[in-house]
Amino acid sequence: MLGEVVITPFAEYPFMARALVGSLAISLGAAPIGVFLMLRRMSLIGDAMAHAILPGAALGFILGGLSLGAMTLGGLAAGFGVALGSGLVARSTLVKEDMALAAFYLMSLALGVTLVSASRAQIDVLALLFGSILALDDATLVLIVAVASVTLALLALGYRGLVMECLDPGFAAGVSRAGPLFHLGFLALVVLNLVAGFHALGTLLVVGIMMLPAGTARLWSDDVAAMLGIAVLAALIANIAGLLLSFHAGLASGPAIILVAGGLYLASLVFAPLGLLRRYLPRRHLEA
Repeated sequence: MLGEVVITPFAEYPFMARALVGSLAISLGAAPIGVFLMLRRMSLIGDAMAHAILPGAALGFILGGLSLGAMTLGGLAAGFGVALGSGLVARSTLVKEDMALAAFYLMSLALGVTLVSASRAQIDVLALLFGSILALDDATLVLIVAVASVTLALLALGYRGLVMECLDPGFAAGVSRAGPLFHLGFLALVVLNLVAGFHALGTLLVVGIMMLPAGTARLWSDDVAAMLGIAVLAALIANIAGLLLSFHAGLASGPAIILVAGGLYLASLVFAPLGLLRRYLPRRHLEA
């Protein structure tokens, strides 16, 4: 019975197997990025950047149709443009980086909506916004797996520097001049993972698999390495359970995945060691 519910959908239906591979790759790449975004207090920047890639993806669709290359390059160009533009404004003027990013993101989002509404091409708006994880092809899977592999490799190489900059940016700036390089490189990884995940979950939902597992991990541990592992595990569970829920209940797959991730976060918010239950339950004598 359990095998029919859990294993059969992935074993007998190729589109479910492709969705599983793609979602697992997204989990491995995006969840660690979400942890570092959270530690750097940049959680909302992930959401802004996810919306910022919309005009690039829409323009890529208008020029190249349902072309993986055109939509990916368009999304990358829009994402990097917003990231670099907001960073340049923040470092050259008195405008803070969050305000600069908000301005560029809003203009980018407005441009994307304008392109979609003005285009005579039959743009699948729902696919742009919510993705189509059940329709992944080989080329898209290769892109998602490649981005996840590059992300894990670069995070492993720059792990100590990223952790240092997250936990004590003043000390990191004092002992190394590579802070701006780490910052720009990290933003590049954010954009890459958002663009790769966009093909599966859309511009509105891709940031959910990045940030909700990170928030879940923070409630279970305050150790960075442990948080990374817990975030990946939470993302994997959310993707597998969400795909199975969408298959058996006939629900949209992307929203189902994010709903499961949100459910894990809410449960952790109550029952995790750093959650609400521990805060309000009476503690033993001398317990910290």
